[in-house]
Amino acid sequence: MLTPIQISEFQQQGYLILRGVADPAFCEQVIAFAQQQLAAQCAPIEFEADLNYPGAPESRAAEGGHTARRLLRAYGRGDLLAGWATGDAIVPALKQLLGPQALLSQAHHNCIMTKQPQYSSVTGWHRDSRYWSFQRAELVTVWLALRNETVENGCLLVIPGSHKLPVQASQLDDAQFLRPDLPENQALIQQAVSVPLQQGDVLFFSSNLFHAAGRNQTAQTKYSMVFTYRALDNPPVPGSRSDSLPEVSL
Repeated sequence: MLTPIQISEFQQQGYLILRGVADPAFCEQVIAFAQQQLAAQCAPIEFEADLNYPGAPESRAAEGGHTARRLLRAYGRGDLLAGWATGDAIVPALKQLLGPQALLSQAHHNCIMTKQPQYSSVTGWHRDSRYWSFQRAELVTVWLALRNETVENGCLLVIPGSHKLPVQASQLDDAQFLRPDLPENQALIQQAVSVPLQQGDVLFFSSNLFHAAGRNQTAQTKYSMVFTYRALDNPPVPGSRSDSLPEVSL
């Protein structure tokens, strides 16, 4: 359970770190599972080349074009991952943040992220809510570090409190990333902090928090398991991508 101070920190900063939530043996089990799924090319998989982010291969036919970025639809890949996503390690805290009838969205995140060496890309400053369609941009993402996450291997960067900031359409590019050429955005980005995590740590963050990530500059793949949740009274817009897969009650 979260303390009142932790709840206040999440509300004010837009994110909260809980240390040592998962034990190393579980994390290693998930990594082994992910490696098996990737080796067998168990779809659906998102590849770095699919997104055209800076540093990614130009296409799947290019060198490094089959570098995986995410194992998608993690919840449906078996009890190991589904049990974590709906388990006692995180659900009590989620219900404190979202209410007693929170739900897991299978349409967003719901993945194991694999930031791999050499061909991993840079993710610009964005809010996840930029392409999600819910009544309110108030979802919560739960990010489990399956290995240590550092600036060197591409850990998340966040702008504390940015989930509350009004942003004009002119501050964003066509893909809804913050435009780095604007002075007002430069001032905002200067407030960013890195979020290094140890294996087993969990990061809770708002779907409206601006965040980014660099490339993996190490020789070892960084693995993270990521799920997103909503409150019962914050349903997806009918017919949208956010409404495309069944949700899971906690």
